[in-house]
Amino acid sequence: MRSLLLSRVRSFRYALAGLRTLAATQPNFRIHLLATGGVILAGALLGISRGDWLWLAAAVFSVWLAEAFNTALELLADAVTTETHPLIGRAKDCAAAAVLISAAGALVVGGLVLGPRLLERLG
Repeated sequence: MRSLLLSRVRSFRYALAGLRTLAATQPNFRIHLLATGGVILAGALLGISRGDWLWLAAAVFSVWLAEAFNTALELLADAVTTETHPLIGRAKDCAAAAVLISAAGALVVGGLVLGPRLLERLG
């Protein structure tokens, strides 16, 4: 039982090391973190509902997840070869597109959730 617990602790350490890698090496991930802070602040100031928080959380985490997978794919591809390969380039482009799609979706969700409340406050 003790070895099972230790293996779980190790797996969390690896995951936290991955988060540190993202934050330390990926400028776009830091931008996503900053945007997350802005979303949290806006949601708190606007007093959004629990359901709205769920939508925003899903959108935020989808962007973080896409960025993590994109980074993992890029690091793995770079470990395989440092030479330019058209298929690796296309794979990296597709992974970057996943981040773009996720970020665009998050922007839409943020606009739908926060937009009406902002307009209500401003108008």
